[in-house]
Amino acid sequence: MTERLTIALAQRNPTVGDIEGNIALIRDAAAACKDVDLVVFSELVVSGYPPEDLVLKPFFQDKIEAAVQALAAETANGGPALLVPTPWREDGKLYNAVVLLEDGKITATRYKHDLPNYGVFDEKRVFAQGPMPGPISFRGVRIGVPICEDIWTPDVVECLEESGAEMLVVPNGSPYESDKHEDRQMHAVARVSETGLPLVYVNQVGGQDELVFDGGSFVLNADHSLAVQAPSWREATVVTEWTRNEAGTWHCATAEITKPSEGLDAIYNAMVLGLRDYVRKNGFPGIVLGMSGGIDSGLSAAVAIDALGPENVHAVMMPSPYTSRESLEDAEEAASLMGIRYDTVGIEPAMKAFETMLKPIFEDRAADTTEENIQARSRGLLLMSISNKFGSMLLTTGNKSEMAVGYATLYGDMSGGYSVLKDVYKTDVFKLSSWRNQNRPDGALGPEGRVIPERIITKPPSAELKPDQTDQDTLPPYDELDDILRCLIEHEMGIAEITDRGHEAETVQRVWRMLDLAEYKRRQSPPGVKVTSRAFGKDRRYPITNAFRRIL
Repeated sequence: MTERLTIALAQRNPTVGDIEGNIALIRDAAAACKDVDLVVFSELVVSGYPPEDLVLKPFFQDKIEAAVQALAAETANGGPALLVPTPWREDGKLYNAVVLLEDGKITATRYKHDLPNYGVFDEKRVFAQGPMPGPISFRGVRIGVPICEDIWTPDVVECLEESGAEMLVVPNGSPYESDKHEDRQMHAVARVSETGLPLVYVNQVGGQDELVFDGGSFVLNADHSLAVQAPSWREATVVTEWTRNEAGTWHCATAEITKPSEGLDAIYNAMVLGLRDYVRKNGFPGIVLGMSGGIDSGLSAAVAIDALGPENVHAVMMPSPYTSRESLEDAEEAASLMGIRYDTVGIEPAMKAFETMLKPIFEDRAADTTEENIQARSRGLLLMSISNKFGSMLLTTGNKSEMAVGYATLYGDMSGGYSVLKDVYKTDVFKLSSWRNQNRPDGALGPEGRVIPERIITKPPSAELKPDQTDQDTLPPYDELDDILRCLIEHEMGIAEITDRGHEAETVQRVWRMLDLAEYKRRQSPPGVKVTSRAFGKDRRYPITNAFRRIL
């Protein structure tokens, strides 16, 4: 009977669709762990996670199976066994699976039973439900392999324990959102309590479109003690040593324990990693953004320099006759602090050109939001032209509060390829800006110290589309607005619950109406980093044509 076992947790950053590259990640991890018994990878590491409808292509499935078979053959030359999560076909059905590769072949397969079908997940769309699994026998040890969602309820783990599992090894593709690390460990502790079995949790790291995976793999012993905590936001390999005690229970010796990333640190790191991988994995040479002298563009630029390096960030100030001297000074100072390229292109000639072109149609109608939107669209046209000419991706700078209530212009400031603030409320934009001036995250490529001028953080927000304009001319104060929006979006509260928090019923009704009316804009917005429990897009799917708009 085996009394000792070494298991490596391989926390990697795969790319969806890059089968060859993902297999190389697996191969490299195996080579670095040649004296380890078993190397465990994250959910669907071969295809990348989530593969969405790409995984339905038979040709893609063929390539995956050929790659896994070839990888299995390589294990005949010694080295560790590999527990590799992958899409897998059997009897005409496609499963979210894990395969055990050892001695030159595939020696076991197990399929995910609980397929998530909520929020950003729609696995029932592409995968068949696997049967209740039994443990895998590996070198005399019975290992239960529930896959991600399988441990969020007790049934699968209970089945494994009753079938004789001695430990639980869980591959995961668990995306980041605020406080998610605590939720994961809470569910893991519950499964350990119910079964009396130790648990290995291996999560992926990296950005995939809107989703960002934060890593943070860990090991819990049967007594609930934390034996391993891998770092957040970066790839890591943690080798764990296991022994069977006199009672027959497996115990993991304490190894690396890294404090998990939380709060503003976690949100900022999510934005950095999400942008870095979106730009890198899609092959852009860098980004361009409009630098207005306001806080949203300032924070977006700060994230960009930390993700990509100052040399890959191009800021463009596009003043109008309504742009204040303070905004011009603040934008230039921010660019200087960040060390990025900074150009100024005025939009007044474009404004006059559109005025001349449209005068015969508009006749003598008074100026209104139409002329304000022309300014935003002139800027969008300028930035998209620079993006087209130089190949840099246009980074949009709008935040969640603005996107919620429609304070954004289609084909104007909404133009672009990606947004790092799309799921960040305005009140958090202020907090994150102050935080970045005092902190430089590990692995950040931007400079130490202050990168956002203090006046950008303290001055009243304004779109500067007409004289003396501020956001609070037509919106509630952001503290109030964001609280109402959180109630409506994240918590789906009714009017009575929200007014009980101290808000006026008429204000709540007005905000809800703006939220619903802006759905058509959000459908046309670029993807952006998910950081809350309910981001716009896949998380929150509301009809555009919607007559249910009164809650009073």
